[in-house]
Amino acid sequence: MQKRQPVTVLPFLFPDPAPIAPILPPVNQPTPAIVAQAAVRRLPRLALWLLCATYVLPGYLGREPWKNADMTAFGYMAEIARGASGWLQPRLMGLAPDTDGLLAYWLGAAAIRVAPSWLAPDLAARLPFILMLAITLAASWWAVYYLARSPQAQPVAFAFGGEALPADYARAIADGGLLALIASLGLAQMSHETTPALAQLASLALLFHGVAALPYRPLLPPLTALLGLLGLALSGAPALALLLGLGAAALITFDSSPVHGHDGPLTVPRLRMAAWLVGATLLAAGFAALLGEWRWQPALPQNGSAWRSLGRLLVWFTWPALALALWTVWRWRRQLASRHLAWPLGIVVVVALSALTAPAADRALLLALPPLAALAAFALPTLRRSVAALIDWFTLLFFTGCAVVIWVIWIAMQTGFPRQPAANVAKLAPGFTPSFSLGALIVALAATLAWCWLVKWRVGRHQRALWKSLVLPASGAVLSWLLLTTLWLPLLNFSLSYGPLVQAITPTLGRATCAETHGLTRAQLAAFRFYSPLTLQPTGDATHCDWLLVNDSALSTLPTVTSGGEWTLQSRVRHPTDRDKNMLVYRRTLPVANP
Repeated sequence: MQKRQPVTVLPFLFPDPAPIAPILPPVNQPTPAIVAQAAVRRLPRLALWLLCATYVLPGYLGREPWKNADMTAFGYMAEIARGASGWLQPRLMGLAPDTDGLLAYWLGAAAIRVAPSWLAPDLAARLPFILMLAITLAASWWAVYYLARSPQAQPVAFAFGGEALPADYARAIADGGLLALIASLGLAQMSHETTPALAQLASLALLFHGVAALPYRPLLPPLTALLGLLGLALSGAPALALLLGLGAAALITFDSSPVHGHDGPLTVPRLRMAAWLVGATLLAAGFAALLGEWRWQPALPQNGSAWRSLGRLLVWFTWPALALALWTVWRWRRQLASRHLAWPLGIVVVVALSALTAPAADRALLLALPPLAALAAFALPTLRRSVAALIDWFTLLFFTGCAVVIWVIWIAMQTGFPRQPAANVAKLAPGFTPSFSLGALIVALAATLAWCWLVKWRVGRHQRALWKSLVLPASGAVLSWLLLTTLWLPLLNFSLSYGPLVQAITPTLGRATCAETHGLTRAQLAAFRFYSPLTLQPTGDATHCDWLLVNDSALSTLPTVTSGGEWTLQSRVRHPTDRDKNMLVYRRTLPVANP
């Protein structure tokens, strides 16, 4: 019986891959995957597209810059775009960025420069990052697909046929990998910030895809690998680019598994592939050195509390990908040297070591999510039914509970009932005035109804798809993120932005156009530049202003600035939700002495 050819739907990000010559696993390397053709049924492309779009766009649209990293990065982008800072040495009131990574600042500043005047600059700066998150998802899907085409990754061949076909099997594994990536709890917030961390994530996903597909495609994978290495080097991770590039070259050199392209074995020698990776790695390292990006200062956690905090971060940040990846390592332990496991596992090890020495472990650990999702996908053919049921029930209870909490608190904000949630919001966010958006309500209702339908579909006993165990975790993560960024968006903007703080200070300043600053963080400086028309300058500049803004945390050095009775305290303004972000407002009472 002739096999029906699949129909390609929406082929731009997740198309039906072109057929590759089937490969049977060597008989001397048994595989734990036993998969029938009925288990690799298609995940509809339209559903996958909608899931990705629902995950990518909320969190970028309609919100304000959030503290602290998001606001800080936007501040440097805006300074470059308006010409107040150089492209090679970004500065914000003379301060260099505390996070390396020129690429993110360049992309955001360029988007602000070319955007039309009617588009808000903060939204314009997010456009390249929306594209980078989409690239991350697409590149991760393709990377898992090509890893699943490896001979050692193929399922066991049945004696009388009926095992999963290679292309269908690889597509199902890739769908599972993408669902595992979306389900990762640590991806949600940081992948929606305009920071160098997302530039690093997209660059690593490109490198991940390039090396995975390099033996199968002679043109595009070398380009994506080069772009990934350059992106990592220019976004603040040149050491990581060097380690991964040289490690990938070694993996290609010593990998002895047969690979095929469209028309049989590839003619490109492995040494030539490895030489390309080495050259691209050295090129990226040279660019980073030329631009002064080699500023890595490793520091291990200093005490037991720091190690425990890092352990807790590792558990929740990578859930559920890490748990499934550990299961993969155990079940595929005889093939850990195979390309489909060695490449993602090598990335995870390198990134985990870098997270131990990084000042921001969560942002370093973000880069481990695509390879962890790939490893998690290879757990799907080996999961026992009881383990899959446990994942489903835990996911169902957890995300349904999250959705109920979000809805109850939103209703309490709108109506005052139930009283206790409304009182909690008023206590935690004093001064917040709830607002109603019909569009946000419609989107949230549609997402909730879709979740109910999906739960009904999943509990059906007739579902045999390989990726079924990750449908609820990914959809639950998308549901929670969507509800937060629609129903709770006004509350999040009020709590996580500096807008309320600046607006509370404005009445005290009146019509002032100039203010000196002392001890303000980079995020606070960027916020005043964005939310107010004030011209800011550090204390001690030649030009003197009548007002002085002081960060509450800089009180210890305040007497040296306000000595001699030159300044008088006018007000102390508290951030409504963050007690560590308070501001002191002083006014000059004595005239400036002429030099």
